Amino acid sequence: MLANGKVLVAGGYSSSLSASSLSTAELYDPATWIWTITGSMSYTRYIHTASVLTNGKVLVAGGYSTTSGDLNSVELYNPSTEVWTLTGSMSYTRYYHTASVLTNGKVLVVGGYSSSFGALNTAELYDPSTGVWTLTGSMSYTRYFHTVSMLASGKVLVAGGYSTSNGYLNTAELYDPSTGVWTLTGSMSYARYIHTASVLTNGKVLIAGGYDNGIDWNTAELYDPSTGLWAITGSMSYSRYFHTSLVLTNGKILVAAGYDTTSGILNSAELYNSSTGAWTITATLSYARHAHTACVLTNGKVLVVGGVGISSSELYQP
Repeated sequence: MLANGKVLVAGGYSSSLSASSLSTAELYDPATWIWTITGSMSYTRYIHTASVLTNGKVLVAGGYSTTSGDLNSVELYNPSTEVWTLTGSMSYTRYYHTASVLTNGKVLVVGGYSSSFGALNTAELYDPSTGVWTLTGSMSYTRYFHTVSMLASGKVLVAGGYSTSNGYLNTAELYDPSTGVWTLTGSMSYARYIHTASVLTNGKVLIAGGYDNGIDWNTAELYDPSTGLWAITGSMSYSRYFHTSLVLTNGKILVAAGYDTTSGILNSAELYNSSTGAWTITATLSYARHAHTACVLTNGKVLVVGGVGISSSELYQP
């Protein structure tokens, strides 16, 4: 979501274009419901991260390219010119990682997978004022397909994921930007990866769904930053992973679509009420989809885009 209210979609994977990763980017205008092509990146990439910087530019980092393999290259998108420029490269190639914009404006990239090293526990900081990456403290566990959440304290919570040495993880770690150090915090009741994490209006973190060694979860857990402990909350009606989770303007959490090994690709959606801890079914999507993206627009509606083998987008009205 750009500062002007438009939505930028960049890169990805197309099964219809010779099964290849993409360098193209498109802009969605909520005022017209129209997508337009914008500048293309220097590298094709998917399974990357995209972060909106405090200066309004968009930082795309890492990912995987069907032509170049896993990437450490990084690019900046300028919404005013619609042009991409290469910036400093990361120390590690990585995909399936996470990226967070810290309160000081720097970007923290964590974990992921590298063909050279397997699952990573390394973390790097990008400074927009210099365009340079520096290594910061490493996590206790290597992990990818984890989640990351920015807490009100400014600390960063990483939860779950998969480790090539430890398998599916229920562990969680906290990063303190003031010290650059990671510390273990309470572990989840369930090991999970390809789940979602959402920071509630009360400051707690809701983890939902995911996958663990042949099991699709419908379970959900709450992390309390004041105690460092997790508590089980209400379960979803459907097990799912590769779904999306968003905090709506009314404070409820919308979980949409995803995949379940029994039912396949899902078009169902559910709402979580943090005051009751209960989930309720809401309107279904027009198309079943997984590994898609979603964002809350400035008008409060939710835009859901793409997914495996699908190029359509749709709007949800809370």
